[in-house]
Amino acid sequence: MAQPQRITPIESVDPIWARIRSEAEAVVRQEPQLASFIYASLLEHDMLMGAVVHRISDRLDHPVMSGATILQAFLDALADSPEIVDAFRADIVATYDRDPATTRFIEPVLYFKGFHAIQTHRLAHWLWGKHRKDFALYLQSRSSAVFQTDIHPAAKIGRGIFVDHATGLVVGETAVIDDDVSLLHGVTLGGTGKDTGKRHPTIGNHVSIGSGAKLLGNITIGDNCRVGAGSVVLRSVPANSTIVGVPGHIVLRDGKRVVITDPKDIRDPLSDVIIKLAEEVHELREKFQQHSHETLGAEPSLALDEETSTPNISPEDLFQDDYQI
Repeated sequence: MAQPQRITPIESVDPIWARIRSEAEAVVRQEPQLASFIYASLLEHDMLMGAVVHRISDRLDHPVMSGATILQAFLDALADSPEIVDAFRADIVATYDRDPATTRFIEPVLYFKGFHAIQTHRLAHWLWGKHRKDFALYLQSRSSAVFQTDIHPAAKIGRGIFVDHATGLVVGETAVIDDDVSLLHGVTLGGTGKDTGKRHPTIGNHVSIGSGAKLLGNITIGDNCRVGAGSVVLRSVPANSTIVGVPGHIVLRDGKRVVITDPKDIRDPLSDVIIKLAEEVHELREKFQQHSHETLGAEPSLALDEETSTPNISPEDLFQDDYQI
């Protein structure tokens, strides 16, 4: 006699999806007005991937390209590259783990535009790799309009990505983002406008980039780095470092405080200009005194600006205090 087939509980097959369904059922009980939305977005689907792509396709729906067309493209991508589903899961867990405001797995799936923007990019990147560039660029444009992010389809992005708030995020064509990276709103991974080829940053594993930070050029941010909010980073950063400021400079490395004592370690364009001007003034002063000596035939009794001149220090010394961290 044939034995009845055992049904494996969903909790053991896909615990993340099981938890999302449980949270969805709780929402229906607590907010019955949202029941149709919750059922259409989550409870009508058998698997996590179906729920995620349905929700994102619904948000990207537009008269010129329907959500159904985008949904079919997602399904084609998942069939060809099933690892994208693993990235879905990793991104959900990353958001839950790193965002103190996130208390349920259901939240990024339903509501967070940062999560939706990254998953839209995963589809656009797959299309780009299949030489379907116009479809990919359409998704970039549509995602920009809906989620306020601008991520080029060619950019390479790993898994476990957390994008908080998302508004203003810009990721250039040749940028590379490895695994377990956190990006806040207003972050730019851009070019300097001077390079061709690989011209955007490479971000290592386990990196956190604060809001409004600008990382420009073909630079590398090593593993386990933290970039402070509002920093402008123009040079590569070694692993295990914390970098802050404009221009960005390292203040922690391997857990130890870094004290900047050499101005050359910080390239501040404004200070560079002022130092250059100070050098030119010093040079002109020397030439004037030499000309006066040759014209008068004797050493002047009073040096130029002697009564009000500054101490005889190098231009760099004038800014030494600015480089003490």
